[in-house]
Amino acid sequence: MNKTCKAVKEMTDRTRELIDDMFDTMYEAEGVGLAAPQVGILKRITVIDVTGEDPLLLINPVILKASGEQTGNEGCLSVPGKTGVVTRPDYVRIKAYNREMEPFEMEATDLLARAICHEVEHLDGHLYVEKVEGRLMDVSELEEEE
Repeated sequence: MNKTCKAVKEMTDRTRELIDDMFDTMYEAEGVGLAAPQVGILKRITVIDVTGEDPLLLINPVILKASGEQTGNEGCLSVPGKTGVVTRPDYVRIKAYNREMEPFEMEATDLLARAICHEVEHLDGHLYVEKVEGRLMDVSELEEEE
């Protein structure tokens, strides 16, 4: 899983289909983000939706600035049933491309900033478990604590 993904150079019908499939897979799994390497495609594409109603596509995303700090539990569709405490930036500014391969910049805070950092790490060949503070827990353990 620790391979760096290749940049998307042009939008093709196959890439459009991949993006649609990634959104479907993310929603079916009730996740908030999914990166192409999680479905076996080594391309710099990620889909994110932290609200359930605001889908975000990031092609070739680059984090331009990150600041602040937030610590909380994180899970991942690549590590089902597990969770761990991870500290990430509370603010990010990114540059990426949309479905039409037009560049854009955006800012994100809170959960969206966390999700963007998490998914961009997938594109660089990393998983959140490398950053877990303490031990990786079963999701059921977390539910028992609440």
